Amino acid sequence: MKWGGRRSSGNLDDRRGVSGGQVAVGGGIIGVIILVINMFMGGDSGAVLSGIENQIQTQGGDPVELTEKDKELGKMVDAILVDTEDVWHKLFEENGLTYEEPTLVLFRNSVQTECGGATSASGPFYCPADRKVYMDLAFFDELQSRYGAKGGDFAIAYVIAHEIGHHVQTLLGTSEKVTQMQQQTDEAGANRLSVALELQADFYAGVWTYHNQKTKNFLEEGDIEEGLSAANAVGDDAIQKRSSGHVVPDSFTHGTSAQRMYWFKKGFETGDMKQGDTFKELQ
Repeated sequence: MKWGGRRSSGNLDDRRGVSGGQVAVGGGIIGVIILVINMFMGGDSGAVLSGIENQIQTQGGDPVELTEKDKELGKMVDAILVDTEDVWHKLFEENGLTYEEPTLVLFRNSVQTECGGATSASGPFYCPADRKVYMDLAFFDELQSRYGAKGGDFAIAYVIAHEIGHHVQTLLGTSEKVTQMQQQTDEAGANRLSVALELQADFYAGVWTYHNQKTKNFLEEGDIEEGLSAANAVGDDAIQKRSSGHVVPDSFTHGTSAQRMYWFKKGFETGDMKQGDTFKELQ
């Protein structure tokens, strides 16, 4: 993926050098698995984060010096964030809207947000209360080693684009409508709405990829495969099979591997925001 030569976003909050404390989360490995299932690329993260906030204990640590690899990854994340800003400003303007840029926070181990406290086990997530994306880049090593994703720079770009997709949903009012609808249905119905929200964020990630490729020609051979591999690895069915050995479709909150790949590809192939009605598709 070609990302050099970008301006600085100004919306990257890199806390990796000051968030080196040790973290304890109640629930052990089971808690971690639940967090990954519920939070990775999460949509409305408030409820989950608030539920674990009191279980997080952080001990102050000395400042952490970033390695050259850390610094390079930070520059790449900044460049991806710039590209999301450029694309979404353009798309919003074309639809008579104004795009408000979110902040992307890089952290290590744990972080406090307006949605509550979270740890690295939560995976990357978007907090609608403060309109910020939170990421511990160490998670991508685990995504590759534990969940079988190919890894690579575009896998990170896909995840960032997905989380920015949740920000787009917040700006458009979609997230608020879904929350209201979830309060008026049963658990299975609420889960289906959550799946639709997540799949639409995957679709928006594909839309971003389409337009960024069109304007900046940033893709290289194998990049789309990296993104699809990440989408495949974090499907609810794939995660449940690895964690428990069986699949419970009614408990899905993010969509199957096949669904996640399908909607990302549809966004990438069409570049048309209007074709991302995942709620209609799941009726």
